[in-house]
Amino acid sequence: MNRRTFLLSGAAVAAMGGLYALKPSPTPAVAGEGEFEVTYSEAEWRSMLTPDQYAVLRQEATERPYTSPLLYEKREGTFNCAGCDLPLYASETKYDSGTGWPSFYDSLPDAVGTKRDFKLVLPRTEVHCRRCGGHLGHVFNDGPPPTGLRHCINGVALTFEAQSA
Repeated sequence: MNRRTFLLSGAAVAAMGGLYALKPSPTPAVAGEGEFEVTYSEAEWRSMLTPDQYAVLRQEATERPYTSPLLYEKREGTFNCAGCDLPLYASETKYDSGTGWPSFYDSLPDAVGTKRDFKLVLPRTEVHCRRCGGHLGHVFNDGPPPTGLRHCINGVALTFEAQSA
């Protein structure tokens, strides 16, 4: 193999990866049809959610960093799925990761599911609501103890329920 063949092969592999990353992925409602406890038609989801919530929860979009009021939420309570109201994260697991999105080092038991995401070519772990399949964000291995995980979550995918006094 000469240098030209090697470089052209590498460029072809990179281009294919780039094309794969740009390929639109199906919404969780379609990909997991019948797989989740809470399911609605696309029209029903659109009527229930704000446009930003729909884009994140159903189309796996990402909100702009530092735009969610929940980033600054410090009261005791739970962060619930904006799609189906399932409690997902306890306030005591929230921390400031400096990334611009609400971050948690752990989810509540049996609250979230994960799947591999190759949208940016390199694999990531996507986090979704286990009950409705709504896209929440991603989990990374650079969080604090005790788990070492950082659940980097779109604030628009969550609602906050303050603990009763």
